[in-house]
Amino acid sequence: MRFRAKIVDLACLNHFSRVINTIAKLAKTCTLRLTVNKLYFILSDRVANGGVSMWCELCQGNFFDEFQMEGVAADHNEIYLELMPENLSRALKTAQNAKAVKIKLTNKHSPCLKVAVELPSLSSSSRIVTHDIPVRVIPRRLWNDFREPVVPDFDVSIYLPVLKTMKSIVERMKNLSNYIVIEANLSGEMNLKIETDVVSVTTHFKDLGNPPWASEDGCQSSAQGRDLQSMAEVRIDIKKLQQLLVGQQVNPTKALCNIHRIAKSLRVGRDL
Repeated sequence: MRFRAKIVDLACLNHFSRVINTIAKLAKTCTLRLTVNKLYFILSDRVANGGVSMWCELCQGNFFDEFQMEGVAADHNEIYLELMPENLSRALKTAQNAKAVKIKLTNKHSPCLKVAVELPSLSSSSRIVTHDIPVRVIPRRLWNDFREPVVPDFDVSIYLPVLKTMKSIVERMKNLSNYIVIEANLSGEMNLKIETDVVSVTTHFKDLGNPPWASEDGCQSSAQGRDLQSMAEVRIDIKKLQQLLVGQQVNPTKALCNIHRIAKSLRVGRDL
């Protein structure tokens, strides 16, 4: 089982760092899944019990100049590691002006991700800062716990407004209530609401747009036949929504929200 990778391009390094910083804001620990072509950062708390799940998929060719890995076996060419993303985020903060960053899976008394940051130097000798990040190798018998989550047959899918605007509104509402209601319809309308015994506040958004979805048979999404004006709503912990918005550092081109009315769940996705 081996893994080593190298980033030279500064723009790729900065973008990778922003992704890790965002993940670090969402989870204390997560699973890093390594394959030949992709990296996955996975958080699989049970949403039904109030937890938050996350699936972050990165094509390694978009970030790394070199990428080599050998999995646990020829027929299971993957590696699963549990780590604290905050540790990786701290290591990458020292690499803002680095000439190169190398990441390698090592075993120094215990498994570690070794992050070697090569910094610019005025002399002929190079300056290298090394970070050893503890990880736990997840055995193959547990890999099924980290499969890609299935997207439920949601009632409404809608593009979110500018996340900075949404963050500002949620921060103000947080002072009035512990919970927020998000409701949206298939006409591109979304409302953020808080309701208490003392006050009721609603912020309205229009013309957000609804992303097209195709069903498994290739037809248009299962939204066909539904009332376009009917609102689907979900009530969630406002602090968890704020945590998601505050941790946003990747400046996505699009962000969308899927509301599954029956299970009262909220699913937020972003295109990096």
